[in-house]
Amino acid sequence: MLNRELSWLDFNLRVLAQADEPGVPLLERIKFVAICSSNLDEFFQVRVSALKSKIDAGVGDVGVDGRTHEAVLAEAGRRVSGFVELQETLLTQQLLPALRENGIDIADWDSLDDVSRKELGELFHQRVFPVLTPLAVDPAHPFPYISNLSLNLAVMVSDPDDDERRFARVKVPSLLPRLLALSDGVRYVPLEQVIAAHLHELFPGMRVEEHWVFRVTRNTDFTVDEDEADDLLEALEVELRRRRFGRAVRLEAQHAMPDEIVNLLLDELDLGTDDVTYHRSLIDLSALFQISSLDRPGMRDEIWRSSTPARVQAVERGETSWFAMLRERDLLVHHPYEAFHSTVEGFIAAAADDPKVQSIKMTLYRMSADSNIARSLARAAERGVQVAVLVELKARFDEQSNITWARTLERSGVHVMFGLVGLKTHSKCALVVRADSDGLRRYAHVGTGNYNSRTAGTYEDIGLFTADPDIGADLGELFNHLTGYSKEENYRRILVAPQHLRTQLAELIDAEIAHGAAGSITAKLNAITDPEIIRHLYRASQAGVQIDLVVRGICCLRPGVAGVSENIRVRSVLGRYLEHSRIYRFGNGGGTGKPLHLIGSADFMERNLDRRVEVLLPVRDRGHRVRLDSILDVMLDETSIGWSLDGDGVWHRRGGVDAVHPQSELRRINQRR
Repeated sequence: MLNRELSWLDFNLRVLAQADEPGVPLLERIKFVAICSSNLDEFFQVRVSALKSKIDAGVGDVGVDGRTHEAVLAEAGRRVSGFVELQETLLTQQLLPALRENGIDIADWDSLDDVSRKELGELFHQRVFPVLTPLAVDPAHPFPYISNLSLNLAVMVSDPDDDERRFARVKVPSLLPRLLALSDGVRYVPLEQVIAAHLHELFPGMRVEEHWVFRVTRNTDFTVDEDEADDLLEALEVELRRRRFGRAVRLEAQHAMPDEIVNLLLDELDLGTDDVTYHRSLIDLSALFQISSLDRPGMRDEIWRSSTPARVQAVERGETSWFAMLRERDLLVHHPYEAFHSTVEGFIAAAADDPKVQSIKMTLYRMSADSNIARSLARAAERGVQVAVLVELKARFDEQSNITWARTLERSGVHVMFGLVGLKTHSKCALVVRADSDGLRRYAHVGTGNYNSRTAGTYEDIGLFTADPDIGADLGELFNHLTGYSKEENYRRILVAPQHLRTQLAELIDAEIAHGAAGSITAKLNAITDPEIIRHLYRASQAGVQIDLVVRGICCLRPGVAGVSENIRVRSVLGRYLEHSRIYRFGNGGGTGKPLHLIGSADFMERNLDRRVEVLLPVRDRGHRVRLDSILDVMLDETSIGWSLDGDGVWHRRGGVDAVHPQSELRRINQRR
């Protein structure tokens, strides 16, 4: 098997390759460089931190690939250094010159004329100087705390009277734009360079000898002892405040920083020389999001406007209602090709305002700061509807947003719960109970993506709306299990983790094994890391089952190995949308002889199968199954742009320069529909 952490680094390398795609507009290529840096920050904050914690704790396990934690950490360090060098070469030799040719220049202070320096000097005195706080280090001033991901200047100053040298740190303010725009609308100058040019004003009477830029990454992962916490929300808020004090795991240093200063920082941060990456361009290239968001015609992707399904358009025209429409037939939607606002948000808003709706229940994993869904839920509760939501407080890096909304919803009368002790609630489910003329009826939505309007415009996801009584009953029992003390184990249609999903997936794979060469498994997912599932897929391959996997990110499975996985093919697709949907197709449907299609929230990962509440939903409508097949076919088309994984664990780009991107093809399919 392949190593999880190293596979993730391969994924980020594929993301960086998007910045080198000739068919991608320039500002979008700049965006992918920024995404890579943001991704790498998270890798260190979570994955590298976890490895270091295991090593410190003496956990000497050998991974599924045979490497020790120390070996993985060393190899990851080597690969990250190579990645940074490749990223900076691409930026400095290709992308920045191309930006200049197109009227956008990230200029150095040294290249500016006197007029431009005066302009930035005035801005410095008005907006920057008042918020700067130089911190000296000497016997009376201890080394200052360096917060996570903050950008800093290490400054060496000397006293002109006795030539005594002192070290000082100046933090670059994070609430100001990182790239300061000059009035010509063309040039942008890094904030840290403007500060550096005025350091003499921060240390009057002293000689400013040298300065260098550096940045520190800290461990941001944490655990809350839910058994000991009297109030989970308050306990989590305490841990969030502690997050910025996590141990340091990486130092990013300007390439010219002398060993004396590097060693000083390493000693104070308790890091080793292997924890340093050296940078010749800007440190923290996520600053380039500022450039990639510029409105420059011809330099951005063509705008793909989301469509509204014809049946939903009929609802919007008042010709029918959401509930009458779903009683006729299920509705499958594909975001962002189809609009999240008119479908998911529209469904919840309709439920919130319908006088016949009795209750609304939802799981909320990642909530946007500006959530129409949360407002609809609050509105429903205020008019007397029974509204219950499962807010997952431990959704990494979205904890604070979720806490804020949890408190807001509680104030509106919504029953807010935080799920089951020891498990994250990762499923994406909504259940509406309505008093129809023929009695109470349940209406449901199950999706692959979060109820988050911000990410819904860039994350590719699938959702199914249904009035199927069995699915409604299953979700009702699931919510009872999540909010109360129910131990329901026998769901009619849905597959639920952690109770049964692992076993059910094994049974579905076994059914394909029983059909040998007539068996087939196709899956589109975010990651595959679970050793047990991987071994099961290997057994299926050895039985002749044809297996096609579309894996966006981490893949620990090694395809195409003779006698092990020669019937498994792995492809990866990246693009303007983050491929986030999970679609599973078992050719013989668990022994029924008919294909079974599943969509939902779970990947083939240990955390999804064992430590999270996940839901997979069978899609039964023939037209919807055909549509899911068309999505999988487009993703697997070897002539289109994508990546294939070989038996040595190496990814290869597929498709020529003129090849069609799968997302472009899916857009065309949606337009025809």
